[in-house]
Amino acid sequence: MAASIEDAHRRLSRKVMGRPGVVGTAIGVAAGKPCIKVYLASGPGGEKARIPGSYGGYRVVIEKTGTIRRLSS
Repeated sequence: MAASIEDAHRRLSRKVMGRPGVVGTAIGVAAGKPCIKVYLASGPGGEKARIPGSYGGYRVVIEKTGTIRRLSS
């Protein structure tokens, strides 16, 4: 297991951000346990195969969110 979920999240984010369809990552909870979430702009499709089911000893959960845009201030 990684030193911490924060460390695992940071490392996985560096690996998957920038891949087509990946719009974000976060630390979350699934089934009452800490997990790393990977947000996709559209359905999992082909990207799901490229996202690991676990990373650093933590479950990776894929969620479809649609496009995420930065709000202007």
